[in-house]
Amino acid sequence: MSGHRIVFLGPPSSGKGTQAARLAEKLGIPAISTGDMLRAAVASGSRLGARVKDVLASGRLVDDELMAEVIRDRLAVDDAAAGFLLDGYPRTLPQVATLDQILDERGDELDHVVLIDAPTDVLVERATGRGREDDRAEVIRQRLDVYRRQTAPLVDVYAGRALLRRIDGDRPIEEVEREILAVVGAAVTASGRVTSR
Repeated sequence: MSGHRIVFLGPPSSGKGTQAARLAEKLGIPAISTGDMLRAAVASGSRLGARVKDVLASGRLVDDELMAEVIRDRLAVDDAAAGFLLDGYPRTLPQVATLDQILDERGDELDHVVLIDAPTDVLVERATGRGREDDRAEVIRQRLDVYRRQTAPLVDVYAGRALLRRIDGDRPIEEVEREILAVVGAAVTASGRVTSR
């Protein structure tokens, strides 16, 4: 099924990862997260994978240039030919430009950018409910502030291109999923199959 080249944006605890996995399964396209891509590159044993492994082993962050190679490599895999869902990339304006270039090289363009958001208090409550040591309310709020500062410019860019689809993530999972399917132009039949509109 073509026409499903989608980027997911959303703050921590917005339900973005859950919805990305559900949507990708329904649409029959791969949900590709930055973490998955990096692990796949390392597991492939390729020269690129070896470079990624060295960076990760050193504790450094993967820079934009290397991340671009990983993205280009992953989107060249056959399962992404009919569409893909990117979760966690792009995160910065330079990465937006890089993704544009990669897609242009493929003769592709994005169809949708889905932003799942919820009020800060809801996100903090969800995150602190996980019980991890670093999930204290003040730490979560700081992470959310950083996310919003970094992501706001991307939201503006994609809104300006009429690609942005804003979704209220402060609802039951099934409701959020139905709205996402609607905004990306897919419908679920009574048998559970997904069709394009």
